[in-house]
This record gives sequence, C-alpha cells and structure tokens, in this order.
Amino acid sequence: MTEHPITAPDALSVLPSRLHHFGYVVKDQEQNRRFMEDVLGIPLTATWCESLRNPELGREVAFCHTFYEMQDGSALAFFQFADQELYELCQPKVPAVIERFNHIGFKVGAETYAELLARLRNSGYAHNERAHGYCQSLYVRTPDGLEIEFAHDPDGIEDATAEVRSKARSELSRWLAGDHTPNNTFY
Repeated sequence: MTEHPITAPDALSVLPSRLHHFGYVVKDQEQNRRFMEDVLGIPLTATWCESLRNPELGREVAFCHTFYEMQDGSALAFFQFADQELYELCQPKVPAVIERFNHIGFKVGAETYAELLARLRNSGYAHNERAHGYCQSLYVRTPDGLEIEFAHDPDGIEDATAEVRSKARSELSRWLAGDHTPNNTFY
C-alpha cells in the first residue's frame, strides 16, 4: 500500500489503516446471504448472535450480525433484528428520490470485475456499469437496497492521481467558491 503525505492541518499523525466494516440493517439474513455468497461470491466469515438492551425501545433485543470479508480484512456487516419494531425504526422515514449516490465502493482488479459482471448477468440481478475515466464501476443493490460499487482502476492511474491528490484542497475550495468547471480529464 502506498503511503501518502498528510497535508491537512490537524490531521491524525497516522490515518486509519483500512475500513473495518460497513454496517447495514437487513430484513432477512438468509436472503442477503444468498445474494452475497451465491450471487456475488463474497464469503460469510462471521455470524455473531447477540442480545442488548435497546435504549430507544427500552427493552432487550436479540439480533444477528453477519460479516462478509473483503481481501484486505474489511467487511460488509449486516444486522437482522428479532424485533420487527426495531427493524422499522432503522429504516429511513423518507427515502431519497435519487438513491444512487448513497453507496459503498470496493476496489477490485480487472479479473474480479469481469467475474462479478458475469455472475450478475448469470443471476439476472439488475446492475449497471459506468466509466468514470479514473475508474470503471459496476453497481448492484442488495435485496434490502444497499448499493454496492465494484470499481476497477485503469492501468497507470496511480501516476495520474498524484497530481489530483496534490490539488485536492484547492480544487474543493475552487468548487465551493462557485467555480463548477469540471476537472475530470480522465474521460
């Protein structure tokens, strides 16, 4: 893994090493398992069955917490509650009209990207692809609506992104000041 200099004022001296997990509430762990393992091929690596006092409900609630591991040890984690009321309280009251910007993205190599695309085509799950220039992305939703992106970086992108990294703060300031000129020259 390449280390990058920290240039932001008041930044941590050592950044977090990687994503540990991203948690999401599901209605049906088995339906989710079939999608994650049988369709995508991402293995279930841990199932934790727990019970905790939930302060919002004022009672003990049993839940099942599953983890599907990525190559770097990070994971997608899913909760299913044995309490329908808690499940309902964890759902957005008003879903976004445009939901596609709320997603989690994973970096994959070209071979894994091609395998995922073939698996999704064979399974019949709705999915879409998008060329961003700086990466090629494959998007799919879990049965409960979590959008997952699998992104493949083109060869040589590390050199090109070094310049982008050096200008990240000034580009953000420029955009926030009202200059909305696109700067993605990778298309």
